[in-house]
Amino acid sequence: MASHRKWSPTGTRIAGIRTPALATAALTSVALLSQTANAAPSADSKPSVEEVEKKVDDLYHQAETATEKYNATREKTAQQRKRVDSLLDDVAQRTEKLNTAREELGSFAAAQYRTGAAAPDTASLLLADNPQDYFDQTQLMNRLTTRQKAAVDDYVTEQAATTKKRAEASKGLQTLTTTQSALRTSKADVQRKLAEARSLLSKLTAEEKARLAAIEKKKREAADRKAAELAQQQAAAAKKAQEAAAGQQTGSGTSGTTGSAGTSGSAATDSSYTAKADKALAFARTQIGKPYVWGATGPGSYDCSGLTQAAWKAAGVTLPRTTYDQVNAGTIVSLADIKPGDLVFFYDDISHVGLYIGNGMMIHAPKPGAYVREESIFYGGDSIIHSVVRPA
Repeated sequence: MASHRKWSPTGTRIAGIRTPALATAALTSVALLSQTANAAPSADSKPSVEEVEKKVDDLYHQAETATEKYNATREKTAQQRKRVDSLLDDVAQRTEKLNTAREELGSFAAAQYRTGAAAPDTASLLLADNPQDYFDQTQLMNRLTTRQKAAVDDYVTEQAATTKKRAEASKGLQTLTTTQSALRTSKADVQRKLAEARSLLSKLTAEEKARLAAIEKKKREAADRKAAELAQQQAAAAKKAQEAAAGQQTGSGTSGTTGSAGTSGSAATDSSYTAKADKALAFARTQIGKPYVWGATGPGSYDCSGLTQAAWKAAGVTLPRTTYDQVNAGTIVSLADIKPGDLVFFYDDISHVGLYIGNGMMIHAPKPGAYVREESIFYGGDSIIHSVVRPA
């Protein structure tokens, strides 16, 4: 907000020159007008439909970014919880084993106790709950058999390992608590941004909503034209490649045979990918119409990376949970070489992903309030496309 500097007419001099009363009044008016122009908008002022559209799009983008952070934190929390549970189970089993060993050592004392020399230092690790038990034990150590002493050594070793595991479990619980707090923060961040977007949209009049719909329609039409252009470019490139391959096959000699073999190997690779991609796309198509829900992985709803993960899982390919990891789970290809089944990532922060289906189109879970649908990969313009990745 611009600072407001109160204009004072006490000095009727400007740069040392005394001004007439009329000029002073004029300067006062200019100052007041300037203050009015720099003042904050009144509570009754409303942003334009275009401003609302831009702000809402930005909020949805921010919410999706926060969603991917939430997904990553939730996955990390689940992994940490699993590790802590495993450590706690291990500690419980070790403690039970120590208790059993302790009872066995007590039976040694009951069977062999008479009088004896002072116990070695390791006996202090076998202390019972009262000093008399400790005294009895120290009189016993030198009279234990080799097997019994070995049992004592095993007990000491196991006790040290159990203590270490307890410390790991305690540290793991602390880390889990911290991660759970981060998870709640991420969730609140998503909810806050979505609530702000809904609030902006709710304030639009029927006429403004119609104008907003017209803006969205115009953007879709432009995106569809870009998709058609890409499809034409790919068709032309494919035709040129076929003509070149046909020219090589008509050649004679060893080079022609080698070229044919190389082409055959490439075709086999393409065929394998196509078979998997077809399964992923078939799954994705059956999800069309299901709602976008942030953090969802199906089967009733999805967020963007949840959908692509589920689609490729149906093809037997395991993808990571988040867009940040999925973008590294395959081979990067150029937009000109994009094929059905490839993953298209968007924005510099890689916060959105869709599944390419061909002809410049994709299936994706777009944003809150929308449903899984087919849409041009240029839905937000050329500039937001980050990269294309072939996952298998």
